Amino acid sequence: MKCIVVGGNVKVLGRAVHSLSRIGDELYLEPTESGLSLRAVNSSRSAFASFLFAPLFFQLYETGGPQPDRELFRCKVLMKSFLSVFRSLPSLEKTVGKCLILLKPRASRLVVQLHCKYGVTKTHNLTFQECERLQAVFDTQRCASRLCAPARVLAEAVVHFPQTLAEVTLRAGPGGKISLRNYVEDEAEPGKTMVTELCLAEDEFQTVAVAPGSCITFCLKEFRGLLTFAEASSLPLTIHYDVPGRPVVFTLDDAVLEVHLVLATLSDPESDLQPPTANGVSHLPAPSDDFADDLESYMIAMETSTYEEGSGVPPSPTFPLRTPGPAESDPEEEEEEEGAVPGTPPHKKFRSLFFGSVLTPGGPGAAPTQEVLAEDSDGEY
Repeated sequence: MKCIVVGGNVKVLGRAVHSLSRIGDELYLEPTESGLSLRAVNSSRSAFASFLFAPLFFQLYETGGPQPDRELFRCKVLMKSFLSVFRSLPSLEKTVGKCLILLKPRASRLVVQLHCKYGVTKTHNLTFQECERLQAVFDTQRCASRLCAPARVLAEAVVHFPQTLAEVTLRAGPGGKISLRNYVEDEAEPGKTMVTELCLAEDEFQTVAVAPGSCITFCLKEFRGLLTFAEASSLPLTIHYDVPGRPVVFTLDDAVLEVHLVLATLSDPESDLQPPTANGVSHLPAPSDDFADDLESYMIAMETSTYEEGSGVPPSPTFPLRTPGPAESDPEEEEEEEGAVPGTPPHKKFRSLFFGSVLTPGGPGAAPTQEVLAEDSDGEY
C-alpha cells in the first residue's frame, strides 16, 4: 500500500488520528478500493470509530493488490507510535508539505515520511501486526431518532460541562427542544449534586426527527474527540439513536471522507426488551429471525469480507481534491452480559458491543468447544 497526502489534507489526517486516539490503544489500517480506512475500538468494546478516506483525498493512492482476487493486507499499530508522527498539528500545517504512507508487509514495517520545508524529511518506521478486519455492523436507517446540527452548535453546548464528566444525557423534550445534561445516578442526593443542563431550540438543528421523550446516556470523552474534528472541518454532525441500551451512532459525511462513531448507551434497568449480547467470543453466531433486526443495529464483528465498490462522488466542498495515481445459536441459551465502562461505578452498566470473527465470507466459523474439567463451586476460597 502506498499513498501520498499533500497540503492541508495532512493536517486533516492528523486530526483524524488525534480523534481516534481518544478511543483505543491500537490503530487498525486497511487499504481498500474505496479508500484508506482507519479504525479504533476501546478496551471495553463500548466505543468504535472509523475514518474512511476516499482515493480522491490523496494525491496518489495504491492499495497494493495487483490481482483482483487477491486479499488486501490489513494491520494494526500502536496508537502512541502512530500518534507521535502527527503530535503537533500546528507544526504539520506550517512545515509539512507532503506525507507518504508506505506499507511493507514483507519487511513488517509501516513507513510514514513527512516532507518538510527546506528539504527536511522525517522518516518513521513503525512495526505492525497483521490482523483481521475490524468493522461495526449497524443500520442507521432503522434508528427511531435522528438529529443533525452544525458541529459548532454541539461543541459550544458541551463546553459548559467539566472535562472530568464521564457521561452526558441527551433528551428530547416538549416543543422540539433538545437538552444535554450531566448524568446523575439515582442514588445521589438531589440537594448535594450539581446538575448542569443546556437546552437547544429546534431551529438550531438542521434536522430534528426524534421520538417524543426519547433519552439516551453515553460517554462524553469520545464524543468530544469527534466534535473537535467535525468543528475544525466545518462538517455537520448527525446523531442516530434508538432506545436506551442500544448504541448511538454519530456520522460525518463528505465526498472524500466518511466518519462513524458508535458508542454504547446506558441501559434502562426497567426495560426487558433488550436482545442478549455476548462479549469476548471468537466467533459470530447466526442470529435467529426474531433478533436479526436488533442485532444488526448494535453488533460489532470482525469481518473478512471486502467493501463494496462505491460509485463516483461529487467534488468535496470541504477538502481539496487530488487526482489519484494508478453456527446458529439459541437466544434463550445465551447469557446477557453487560460490560462496565472503566472509570465508572460498578453498578453503572453499559452494554458492550458484540465482537466476533467471520473466518470465511460464506458464513461464520464454528465455535471452539472446550470440555469443563471442574465445575464452579458454591463456596469461596
